[in-house]
Amino acid sequence: MLLLENVWKAHPIRGGKRDVLKGINIKIERGDALGILGRNGAGKSTLLRLLGGVDMPSSGRITRTMTVSWPMGFGIGVQASMTGADNARFIARLYGLGIPETLTKVEEFAELGPYFYEPARNYSSGMMGRLLLGLSFAMEFECYLVDEIVGAGDARFTEKCTRAFEERRDRAALIMVTHSMDLVKQYCRRAAVLHDGKLRFYDDLDEAIATYNGL
Repeated sequence: MLLLENVWKAHPIRGGKRDVLKGINIKIERGDALGILGRNGAGKSTLLRLLGGVDMPSSGRITRTMTVSWPMGFGIGVQASMTGADNARFIARLYGLGIPETLTKVEEFAELGPYFYEPARNYSSGMMGRLLLGLSFAMEFECYLVDEIVGAGDARFTEKCTRAFEERRDRAALIMVTHSMDLVKQYCRRAAVLHDGKLRFYDDLDEAIATYNGL
């Protein structure tokens, strides 16, 4: 389970602070697939960082009893001066995985070709997204935190991502922050809209999308 209880997050601004998240409550269990919609600046990235343990709340409590991936799409966990292959080796050592098997999984999934052996700082945003997805799918997390990098690439690569999530659907949770209604419909079972620091949940995806479009 991943549980947020009355979580607030403030960012410092000139002359004071701004409450980005205001009393957020979320409960995620295995098999959940939650899409979080919000405009630019709504706090989606901040929320994802809190969920992944990359940042800490100003107040409130976050409880994790499941393994949670890093937030895919922020480049977290990737050292830019290292090659994609070296990053895969590092992650394998960190999580106690077999290095040859991990290298094979990441290389085959990311489809970076010779760039897999080039420094990550030379990657485009799409290539970085592919590497992050490859690194994450090489491990069996119980909750995956993702954003629109699942669309990094052509239709065939997007279909590969869909299959990877489908294979994990019953044993892992998915939290996706996005602007894309199509991605929510494709990957998520329920949705929430983040607006003015508050998070409102919807079991009906069309209702969530209509609310988002009306902001």
